[in-house]
Amino acid sequence: MSEKKEFHNDSVVLDIHDRPKLGHWVGLSLQHLFTMFGATVLVPILVGIDPGIALVSSGLGTLVYLFTTKGKIPAYLGSSFAFIAAMQMLMKTDGYPAIAQGAITTGLVYLIVALIIKKIGAAWLDRILPPIVVGPVIMVIGLGLAANAANNAMYNNGDYDFKYIAVALITLGLTIFFNMFLRGFLGLIPILLGIVSGYIVALLFGIVDTQPIADAAWFALPNFEIPFVQYEPKLYLGAITTMAPIAFVTMTEHIGHLMVLNKLTRRNFFEEPGLHKTLMGDGLAQIVAAFVGGPPVTSYGENIGVLAITRVHSVFVIGGAAFFAVILGFVGKLSALILSIPGPVISGISFILFGVIAASGMKILIENKVDFDKKKNLLIAAVILVVGIGGLVFQVGTFTLSAMALATVLGIILNLILPETSRSEEN
Repeated sequence: MSEKKEFHNDSVVLDIHDRPKLGHWVGLSLQHLFTMFGATVLVPILVGIDPGIALVSSGLGTLVYLFTTKGKIPAYLGSSFAFIAAMQMLMKTDGYPAIAQGAITTGLVYLIVALIIKKIGAAWLDRILPPIVVGPVIMVIGLGLAANAANNAMYNNGDYDFKYIAVALITLGLTIFFNMFLRGFLGLIPILLGIVSGYIVALLFGIVDTQPIADAAWFALPNFEIPFVQYEPKLYLGAITTMAPIAFVTMTEHIGHLMVLNKLTRRNFFEEPGLHKTLMGDGLAQIVAAFVGGPPVTSYGENIGVLAITRVHSVFVIGGAAFFAVILGFVGKLSALILSIPGPVISGISFILFGVIAASGMKILIENKVDFDKKKNLLIAAVILVVGIGGLVFQVGTFTLSAMALATVLGIILNLILPETSRSEEN
């Protein structure tokens, strides 16, 4: 009996297992790298992690994901925005070792869920994380960071600075322009272009210190944070309880990206290689990132946009982008250049990125036609939004739930225990 012939999508330029010519391979891979570059390095800048490490962990994480999913899914993994608030808080208290432990925990959550899904299927996820929970939680991720972006745009060492806010607003305006009016490849990298142009504006305003760039070596090891080498691990219970619940939020993003990829590639990745494999790949990538000193990683919508526009779906191109990301992480002058980007430039970009995250949560509610005339839906959304944005923290001894995590937990609990209709709605 002959084996079933593997499906090949002839409507695209390069299908998943098509290998491009060497010259094209380099160009197409660099395109993916530059598309995710701005957002991926923004996360470590906001948290206080070496951007070079973020590039290395992004590349390594993507290679681990490709290996785990048997090279069947063209997905690039970059720094996750969902953990920014939690990482900022942990960095101020216990430093990166706490972040690493939290990131390893989120990876383990992914692996546990992957094993459960392999055993019993994925239907239970829809019950725990329906749109009425996921939408407001994603809104909280964006809006909870809004105050930080505004403060960094206004204050220079605690004093209101007109230069700062001018640079932030000009950067914002330029990035909006790039988003709206550029086409082709340039239209895919508005964040990167916004950072570059904002940096030039900041240079003109005299708020950039370029001396560290001149002093940096071309080749330099990133500031790796490897357990038992750079630090002695210990238990950070607060980091675990703060970051672990957020894993359920990023899982929904992961699943959403897979849905888009299914449509683009004319395949069903939930069946082959299976949702358990994709979650396992993402979880292992997060653990690898934590062991080298990077932030947690996740699949990137920017790179899915590249797939859609170029119709190049080759995993070889994705793997090439991951390889180049690792290489760039060892370019010392590049890391110094990234670190020299002033706060107002990052804030100008953040106004869009954080707002887009919040708007994505709203989009989920709209697309799923969530009925806010139902009291259950209204109450769940109200609690998640106010607890998350208001910054309510639950702490008992060393046990801590951040506002983001607490909002997620409360949303899940309310969705499970509240009846579909209230007594007053039954009449």
